Amino acid sequence: MWWFLSMLACTSPGGDSGAVEAYAFPGLEARPELRGPGGPARTFTADELLTHCASLLGGPGLPDGHDDHGYHNLVVPHRGHLLMPWAPEWGLGGLTFFDMSDPCSPVTVGHGYDESMREPHSIGFTTLPPGDAHEGDYAFVAHKNGLLVWDVSDHTAPVRAGELVIDNVFWPDAYTRVVLSVFVAYPYVYLGAADNGVFVVDVTDPAAPVLASQYLFDPPLRVSGVFGFGDRLFVVPSKQERAAVLDVSDPSAPQLWPGSPFDILNGDGDVVKPYHGNAVGNYGLFTRKDGGGGPVVLDLSDPSAPVFTGEYRDDPGSGGYVFYDEGFLFQGETHYGNIYDARDLSNITLVGSYGIEGDNDTFTPYGNVAMLAVDDGGKDGLYTVVVPWTEQPDTAAPQVMATQPADGATGVPLTSRIGVGFNEMIEPSSFFVGGVRLTGPNGEPVEGWTSAQESYGHYAPKERLAPGTTYTLTLLAGAVTDANGNAMSDDYSITFTTAGGSR
Repeated sequence: MWWFLSMLACTSPGGDSGAVEAYAFPGLEARPELRGPGGPARTFTADELLTHCASLLGGPGLPDGHDDHGYHNLVVPHRGHLLMPWAPEWGLGGLTFFDMSDPCSPVTVGHGYDESMREPHSIGFTTLPPGDAHEGDYAFVAHKNGLLVWDVSDHTAPVRAGELVIDNVFWPDAYTRVVLSVFVAYPYVYLGAADNGVFVVDVTDPAAPVLASQYLFDPPLRVSGVFGFGDRLFVVPSKQERAAVLDVSDPSAPQLWPGSPFDILNGDGDVVKPYHGNAVGNYGLFTRKDGGGGPVVLDLSDPSAPVFTGEYRDDPGSGGYVFYDEGFLFQGETHYGNIYDARDLSNITLVGSYGIEGDNDTFTPYGNVAMLAVDDGGKDGLYTVVVPWTEQPDTAAPQVMATQPADGATGVPLTSRIGVGFNEMIEPSSFFVGGVRLTGPNGEPVEGWTSAQESYGHYAPKERLAPGTTYTLTLLAGAVTDANGNAMSDDYSITFTTAGGSR
């Protein structure tokens, strides 16, 4: 068994059969096992870089006869495989798992299909352990009319676990009423729903999601991307010049953060209207759409006072979606995908480009390759292609860029979740209770849930924190990994103190 059961009823040494054993964290050996070989292990020559070495095909079951479908977006790691969600904006799609140990010879290992799935710009995960009432591996994506939950416990045949259909969420209007993104901080999922604002969904039981609340912006903000980081929810617009941060310290009742919404300004102080964006650590990433492409980066360490940090102007480009990996940015620019060196955010430079037929919207890093995908106008068999971008397989472990709350923070709300932002996508199953531990002032364990999405992991205490109390979050050495299995070599800890008087 890979997980401890907590709060076990037992007989005490004095013979009290009603005594309950104190909760204890599982050990590192309890981490969910990988089901695949992990990330790319192939070494490339310089001549092989920025070329097309393979294609990824979606699963069967499509009514139009396209076995690989015509509309792909991001890819992510999941328990040793690469997972590609796929669907057009109007629905009909699924999930496909690949063995990518040799990325130029990908092997399909499983797929699932669901006609309610909508174009997936994001996907998040939680693993609920044996003994939990809802045990299983779950993935959360956009539904044509709300939220779709997949059970991915069997990667060879993922199936629908549950759905939430929300009034006034619908296609075919691709930008005004649809769900454009999801973000998971279990037991809640946040839906970026265009002019519908942000929906908060309680997924404590993934098979029966419940709408908890809706946040509407006044005046309207067309919400494209949502990215959770502890008590903050970063909101990216679609083709509008203002972004926002919501305070989600009470996770089911978002409130506007002071200073939001705020203008998205470039280095000249001009307003930018991005197509979409992303977040990594405390940085907001925006994809310039009009008047050329390229990324614009803002520092959101103080959400009430965003600071311009860097940009790159790609005049022929027109931004789509952007991802971050160990200091590099990967951005679809409509006509091609670009890789930018952003290790110095004040001096972002272009590394290289590659393009295929169609709308090159998404360019996602995965070890030493990246997947370039089109979501419109593509050619059969060439909707997602594998592009080597650096020669050696990835051997660098994830690094913590920021936490929320920050180390030493005080006045932390009692309903807080703790967010950890890394410098690359993490293997979501490696951010698990046991490897990630929240303890009280005397080292007592605080029972909680974990979830992960792209470069963020979250720890959610099952009960309210005590007032005026100092807590410690620790990531154990060897626990959190990336797709290639590279693990943090040292423990990482922060402390924070909750609001209110002493306990």
